[in-house]
Amino acid sequence: MKNFLTLLKNGSVIGGIVMIIFYQIAFIAIFMSGYSAIPRNMDQLSIAIVNENAKAGEQIAKQLQEQLPFKMVTNLPLDQAKEDLNNRDIHMVLHIPADFGEKLSKQGEHPQLDFMINQSNPAMVTSTMDQISTQITNSLNQQFAVQGAEGIMLKLNMPADQAKALAADIPTKVTPNVVYSNPVPAGMHNQMAPFFLTMVSYVGAMIFSMMIVGGMNTVKGKMGLWPAFWSAQGVNAVVSLLGPLIGLTIYFLVQGGYGAETFVKMWLLHSLELFAAIEFMSIFSILLKDKAIFANLTLMLIQTISSGAVLTYGMMDGFFKFFSHISIMFYTVQTEFSILFGGGKIGEHLTGLIIMAVVSTVLVALSFKFMSPEADKQKSAISAAS
Repeated sequence: MKNFLTLLKNGSVIGGIVMIIFYQIAFIAIFMSGYSAIPRNMDQLSIAIVNENAKAGEQIAKQLQEQLPFKMVTNLPLDQAKEDLNNRDIHMVLHIPADFGEKLSKQGEHPQLDFMINQSNPAMVTSTMDQISTQITNSLNQQFAVQGAEGIMLKLNMPADQAKALAADIPTKVTPNVVYSNPVPAGMHNQMAPFFLTMVSYVGAMIFSMMIVGGMNTVKGKMGLWPAFWSAQGVNAVVSLLGPLIGLTIYFLVQGGYGAETFVKMWLLHSLELFAAIEFMSIFSILLKDKAIFANLTLMLIQTISSGAVLTYGMMDGFFKFFSHISIMFYTVQTEFSILFGGGKIGEHLTGLIIMAVVSTVLVALSFKFMSPEADKQKSAISAAS
């Protein structure tokens, strides 16, 4: 019993117990608050209605705005709506063609409604938009069938109740034309690839950042402050360039279907991500030392939600939406969606990732200088002694 209590009082054991408790609190609190946005914030998804039919189209657009629990955008031309869809700013485009009303009034014609869905999005978004396109078509079909048939039967002097009952049995009139852009290869592993490939680099960076900071602190007394810092930056750059090759090679060999150009783009993207993540988490490793794991782990969990891999940006609560602007994982995941499957804003997201890397490196330098005021003196003393 005495040995048991002695071991239980050991600092390493106490630290392990604290980590078990902390991880549960952080993980559950962050994930429950973040993912509670589904389905609570589903109304933040946006649908653009592009109406090119003056009469029937206006009535349909007005009706859908009143009925659908989404953000409805009605003031965009078709080309702009398609661009916003490609950029993931809009989640579906409903296009009402100019000849819709004419075909609707002709017997034997089946007017089409065009539903445009960008599959280079979180799976939840594409599946929701698929369901909505079906619901809209079914609802309009039921409405048009009943109204059209009832009018015809009333003209034949059929009693109103009987005409309405018979009209309900008339086949569908409107047909959906669902157009998918940026298709994702079959399999959930492909849909989640941007998240998993980003996460594995970030976790590796979290562990490596603690080690490289420890290495800098070990050699700064001998090398001097800035030689130690710049040597560490060189190591970070080499590790960041070579590190992602293993995971990406495994994914590309197993999945197949991608060319060398895509592989190189992904390699360079994750090299930049790995470097930015190492620098970002090194800030806390320098300032908080062995307590840095608490900050870095918490920030990683927050980024799993703010990355936009499962929750699209528009659905996030305010805190996670704000954090996405300073999230390395957000910029990486969004860029990876576009590289692997297609989509826009690659330049914008890469710029955000580069800014995060540069700012983090500057903060690492300032933190290292601030926390190491005696490094140069130690080097001078060692040199004098020798």
